[in-house]
Amino acid sequence: MHIFYTPDIDTDFYILSEEESKHCVKVLRMNVGENVLLIDGKGKHYTSEIIDNHPKRCSVKVTDVVEKQNRKGYNFQIAIAPTKNNVRFETFLEKITEIGVDEIIPFVSRFSERKSIKPERLEKVIIAATKQSKAFFKPKFHNLTRFTELINTDFKGEKYIAHCYDADTKKYIKEVYESGKDVLILIGPEGDFSKEEIQRAVTKGFVEVSLSDARLRTETAGIVAGVIIDFMN
Repeated sequence: MHIFYTPDIDTDFYILSEEESKHCVKVLRMNVGENVLLIDGKGKHYTSEIIDNHPKRCSVKVTDVVEKQNRKGYNFQIAIAPTKNNVRFETFLEKITEIGVDEIIPFVSRFSERKSIKPERLEKVIIAATKQSKAFFKPKFHNLTRFTELINTDFKGEKYIAHCYDADTKKYIKEVYESGKDVLILIGPEGDFSKEEIQRAVTKGFVEVSLSDARLRTETAGIVAGVIIDFMN
């Protein structure tokens, strides 16, 4: 069944956005009477029937609703420095959405090679991944923030900063994270965090951790962190 993103759906009859209508009618060539699945990214799936296949305002009637009350028993946030290569960062967003992160916080730190992003484009990547994975919830994508603001944000849960220094002395995240706990993980840029940034994060309650024996690219480190937290829960 083809899937469409409908964040503002609140009745049994709904008109797809012009973009989704075009995709449904022009690209997929769907007709009246065919079924589609609508997801609102807030916990509900709507099985629906097309009642008007207009290419700009396709109308559907909801026939069944499945609701998931909670995302899961814990809140998982990942803060990451956008990579210089946009494709690599979009790959991260796609995979971490499929894994099931709750919030994604892009940030700029001292050695960041990318200091601006196009949130509209990145939001579309997240929406596409939400649809592809048939997720009930779409991750919240925050505005780009600075490292200093990030570490000063109030967070009630486990806080970790993953970096490549002191590989022989840091513990692996799986050794310190307790399953079921809310968690925020910081992943640095290609040039890693500066030692000063790490120390400042530690003074704010972040615990230094390792994700792997290997030296991971930024986007790979983010995905690995997501897999570990998901597996442990």
